[in-house]
Amino acid sequence: MTLPYITAAVLWLALIAYAVLGGADFGGGVWGLLAFGPSKERQRQLVDEAIGPVWEANHVWLIFLIVGLFTAFPIVFSTLSVVLFVPFTLALFGIVLRGAAFIFHTHSPGALRQFWGRLFSAASAITPFLLGACAAAVAGGQIHAPGGQANISPVSLWTTPFALNIGAMAVSLCATLAAIYLSVEAQQAADTDLMAAFRLRAIIAGALTAALGALGLLLSQEEATLLWNGMLAHALPLVLATMLVGLGAAASLLLRRYQLARVLIILETALMLASWGAAQLPYLVPPDLTIANAASPDATLIALLVSTAIGMLVLLPSLWLLFRVFKSQPAPEREQEEAGGFAE
Repeated sequence: MTLPYITAAVLWLALIAYAVLGGADFGGGVWGLLAFGPSKERQRQLVDEAIGPVWEANHVWLIFLIVGLFTAFPIVFSTLSVVLFVPFTLALFGIVLRGAAFIFHTHSPGALRQFWGRLFSAASAITPFLLGACAAAVAGGQIHAPGGQANISPVSLWTTPFALNIGAMAVSLCATLAAIYLSVEAQQAADTDLMAAFRLRAIIAGALTAALGALGLLLSQEEATLLWNGMLAHALPLVLATMLVGLGAAASLLLRRYQLARVLIILETALMLASWGAAQLPYLVPPDLTIANAASPDATLIALLVSTAIGMLVLLPSLWLLFRVFKSQPAPEREQEEAGGFAE
């Protein structure tokens, strides 16, 4: 593999990390909005407890992805920034608004808490929809940028039936991730009612994601021909593996094997994104910008890869410690430890 391909693979891994971590945060907001039944307040409380310690840290992958793309493939960065300026700007507003709303929601009383909670949930649903629509716009192969000069179509590229379908699929995938993660959280808290509630939501959201994925494949035959041909030519094993792992995740939920379901939904999400990347090779933005012709000079790529390796030596242990402290113990045990610490 050449340096551009190695760099592209590293950035794609960052995209996968953001999807399986930050995507679950978005999905948590969706379930906060759709909470119902006698336990709806406990459902929202579990969402807050699950997201609270990690939501900000999860955005490190998005930041790394943006900076890495700007550094390693500046033509791609500038092209997408121009052509998809509107949805990217709206998604940015959604991310910022979502973070602010979550903080105000967790610290506000009464009616204000409800207002900020709904705002947080709305932003959590809209943002992944916009990002999914942008991904579909790229995969559609209609962004022409010969010589780095992009065509400008601020609306039509990300509002096609294919783009809208993939946007909806992104939301349902985030909801599936969150529901499975929350099932594990409820299991650790020994709350059988919430386990059953989020298990049912995970099954429904997973089925919806599968249906939207199948519809996306059908639409891609006309609206993303290069992607469809790439799926058949060299990404078919990954597509089939994604389907099999998805069935395994569904079976795990039916058998109430929540820990296994969490592993499998992470793997399914990774395979889904890997299928997209493999099907699109060698393009980053088809049909004009390839990994090779859009890459920065080798010296820049080497500097980026070396700095990334050094940064990961600090980042990965830090994230491991964060999740170890806040996610490895059942909620009651954490509350007892915190209460003991305050008493001291």
